[in-house]
Amino acid sequence: MNEPRTSAREISVEEFDEMIENHDDLLIVDVREAGEFRRGHIPGAVLLPHSLLEGAVDDTKRLQIEQLFGGRHKTFVLCSRDGSGIAAAADRLRQLGVEKVYSLAGGIAGWQAQGCALVTD
Repeated sequence: MNEPRTSAREISVEEFDEMIENHDDLLIVDVREAGEFRRGHIPGAVLLPHSLLEGAVDDTKRLQIEQLFGGRHKTFVLCSRDGSGIAAAADRLRQLGVEKVYSLAGGIAGWQAQGCALVTD
């Protein structure tokens, strides 16, 4: 019996850098809340807080994902404060039809620990 895939594969900062260089369809998704995002986020990241992902999975949410992010067939890399709490967001995106979901190991803290900069809005 096949079990559905529910968790995002964790990638290192090095793998993430390689994905940034080699994927035109890459979407960096920050799942923190808006205040944290404004204080600093990975360059090119878009904000999609956990609070917006919660709730019913329906055609309206699927359409929102496609309109906001240009389609569910993109490669999504999810980022949180420290890499935790990503599983629920990944599960929700998969329920909404997103096929390629990854998690940045260590999150924003891991990114900064590797000497990578954050940007503010």
